[in-house]
Amino acid sequence: MKIVVLAGGISTERDVSLSSGKMIYEALKRKGHQTILLDVFLGYNGDITDIFEKEEDWAREIGAVREQNPDISQVKALRPDWKKNFFGPNVLSLCQQADVVFMGLHGEDGENGKIQACFDLMGITYTGTDYVSSALAMDKGLAKELFVYNKIPTPEGITLKSGEEETVKVPYPCIVKSCKGGSSIGVVIAKNDAEYEAAKKEAFKYDNEVVIEQYITGREFSVCVMDGKALPVIEIAPLKGFYDYKNKYQAGSTVETCPAQIPEEKAAEMQMLAEKVFQVLRLKCYARMDFMMSENGDLYCLEANTLPGMTPMSLIPQEARAIGMEFDDLCQWIIDMAVNKCE
Repeated sequence: MKIVVLAGGISTERDVSLSSGKMIYEALKRKGHQTILLDVFLGYNGDITDIFEKEEDWAREIGAVREQNPDISQVKALRPDWKKNFFGPNVLSLCQQADVVFMGLHGEDGENGKIQACFDLMGITYTGTDYVSSALAMDKGLAKELFVYNKIPTPEGITLKSGEEETVKVPYPCIVKSCKGGSSIGVVIAKNDAEYEAAKKEAFKYDNEVVIEQYITGREFSVCVMDGKALPVIEIAPLKGFYDYKNKYQAGSTVETCPAQIPEEKAAEMQMLAEKVFQVLRLKCYARMDFMMSENGDLYCLEANTLPGMTPMSLIPQEARAIGMEFDDLCQWIIDMAVNKCE
């Protein structure tokens, strides 16, 4: 098959996306596919005639290697025209030539549904869920409202727009996070008024709307749902602090156990809730749901991730490995779901 792995972009998760894209690209090459790795924002300025037949080291060609804390303003400066066209040179043409586009994007640019809607209009087949469910899941405030309405346990909280007066106060400690952020960027725990004001200021750097919710003390878990069926539960135990950006992507900072060492009935309950979230948010193909379990055993769903990380330390590959599926086969399964979705 001819496959474009789409990565990069200009979200705060650009570096993670590039790392995911490189791994996916290499896996699909090993599977025998004609694969190119493409930065959705920077694109490709070379000759695209018969490009899938060319033997090129795409990971090197477009510079799609992991960037540590990229300066997004510098990335944007490489394309002064970007406000008139988000897509880089030849991106849409290459995606139209492909049999399927593997969405290796993370963060607002890839997960808010806008790219998916564009691809739907252009008849481009892509991995992951559609534009409606992407938008529902990306907006943490809206997703929380749907959780409450459908009786899915979630921490109590509110949404707050920049400049809006607070009418309800969430007790301390509380979590403050940007409404449409990812990878725990802009997420802060506040224990008093001073920390709370600082947390809001930090979260508003990334979005004009934030979610403020009850902080749950306990253990953190994640469950991937593939084609409507939950994989084994994985427990996430940071050695220090909570599961923030550093603990997610710095080797050795978090202990991850899959299957999680919890009672079978509690694992089954969490898997059932993950599948329910999948249905409530109208998700398709695959997604990852994050949970907290309080000290007394109560479960709370935090959010859904529609394009979860596919890096060496990411959770979905570990969950898949727990059922005997290695990374290359996981990537192929995701491709097969995308193709079947469009048939």
